[in-house]
Amino acid sequence: MEVLVTGAEKLSLRLTPRQLEQFKVYYQELIDWNQRLNLTAITDYEEVQVKHFLDSLTVVQAFKLPLSKGMKLIDVGTGAGIPGIPLKILLPEIELVLLDATKKKAGFLEHIIQQLNLKDVEIVVGRAEEVAHKSEYRQQFDLVLSRAVAGLSALVELTLPFCAIGGRFIAQKKGSIETEVQSAQQAISLLGGELTDVKSIDLPEFGDRRWLVVIDKVGETPAQYPRRPGIPAKRPLV
Repeated sequence: MEVLVTGAEKLSLRLTPRQLEQFKVYYQELIDWNQRLNLTAITDYEEVQVKHFLDSLTVVQAFKLPLSKGMKLIDVGTGAGIPGIPLKILLPEIELVLLDATKKKAGFLEHIIQQLNLKDVEIVVGRAEEVAHKSEYRQQFDLVLSRAVAGLSALVELTLPFCAIGGRFIAQKKGSIETEVQSAQQAISLLGGELTDVKSIDLPEFGDRRWLVVIDKVGETPAQYPRRPGIPAKRPLV
């Protein structure tokens, strides 16, 4: 895990031997299960360290500090557990919810949580458009994360309803995003958010431009949002 260790140090993060062992197990189980399930197209040992694990840890650069014990975090569209599980390894005191619409992926998530002996992790199978209307999840989270799920206008409709007032949504994005951010301004405002920062991730390990779009929750999300499954992506609020 030398590549991960070096990259994490550039983020001022020092991983313990136990955490590194957990990342090793995570990699091994991910590759094993990937032979049966389509979990990731990235399988090379060093690439997984950079493009999955290190990429997940970059999110801490947009956290509100200091972190409180028991901070509630939801990873929307988590897939194979990215970025939620790497952050749980780094910050074991957080309470984590992993949300994905695919039941087979949930089977992997249950397995890896047991293998890594992670506590205070809940797996929810369902569409964000529907789960966000359930009282136990709506506006309940200090931090909402999502990576590679949808365009930003659609994404804020899928995520901001989970975010408590005073909480924060962080979207991980790549490439040129100026137009995408600009076109999402109306949706952000409508759903109770405020664009706080678009933070560049400048690490030589990444060969492309990476960003953290930081949106703070400053008001209530209107009750009708998110709309029915599929509608946010088909008809984004622009």
